[in-house]
Amino acid sequence: MRWTRSLRAAGVLAVAVLGLTACGGGDDGGTAAPGKGGAPIVVASFNFTDSQILAEVYAQALEAKGYPVQRKFNIGSRELVYPSLKSGELQFIPEYQGAAISSGFNEQAPNDAASEHAKLAELFKQSGVGLLDYAPAENKNTYVVKSDLAQQQGLRTISDLKKLDKVVLGGPPECGTRANCFIGFRDVYKLNVTFSSIQESGPRVEQLRSGAVTVIPLDSVNPLVGNPDFTALEDDQKIVATENVVPAVNQKVLDERGPGFAAAVNAVSAKLTTDQLRDLNKQVDEDGDQVADVAKDWLSQQGLL
Repeated sequence: MRWTRSLRAAGVLAVAVLGLTACGGGDDGGTAAPGKGGAPIVVASFNFTDSQILAEVYAQALEAKGYPVQRKFNIGSRELVYPSLKSGELQFIPEYQGAAISSGFNEQAPNDAASEHAKLAELFKQSGVGLLDYAPAENKNTYVVKSDLAQQQGLRTISDLKKLDKVVLGGPPECGTRANCFIGFRDVYKLNVTFSSIQESGPRVEQLRSGAVTVIPLDSVNPLVGNPDFTALEDDQKIVATENVVPAVNQKVLDERGPGFAAAVNAVSAKLTTDQLRDLNKQVDEDGDQVADVAKDWLSQQGLL
């Protein structure tokens, strides 16, 4: 999803954005032909691991069904992706429902996946973007503390942080202005909390280990969430929406490609679970496997290749 992962340098993002116009799909003199021929479908990803894995999984599944695909990965944030998705320069991206609503459209996300799907579909509709089925897999912000602190202070929920005299929340710059991060800690949980802006995810983890910060957000599919050194706190006031994976596709592509295209994508989504996505992340981030290989293996195991 998401903004809890580190962003690339601004210069790299600028190059990626400039490259969209030159390399986007549909620039070869016409729109994609109906069915499986025509110009490649431009599949994009945000610039963090599970987004790249998801984009590669969907891309390979489409290729296996005979649909031509062009990959445009590591694009960056929604501020960069959404205009290109609307224009058709990017045509397909795996999204995360709650974050798309709250961060992409600055709207309040419902607390259940079906309602989120309906609301996000309506928000995207005005931009000429449609949604396919959402997956069981979910990647949401999860707030973790060191396990020794959790045991000493009896910390099980975010509300339990009130037991501490002072809380330092370490997160990326965006966290400081978002209701599902620092603002929620301050205004919903009513914590005595200060915010420490730490851009990169690695340094945030190190600051947590050292005790310089009390709590940090991690993606729920981050392998560190299952690390015994850390304890994930229950979001008992539900400031973080559900974050089911959902393919967002330029509506013109959906219309032109037809029901076979939607069925191929939905078949992938139906198989994806949170535990599987966490394991796929581990294979890439910790084991050093290539994204394309990990995606291919998973698709083979699911009978989708």
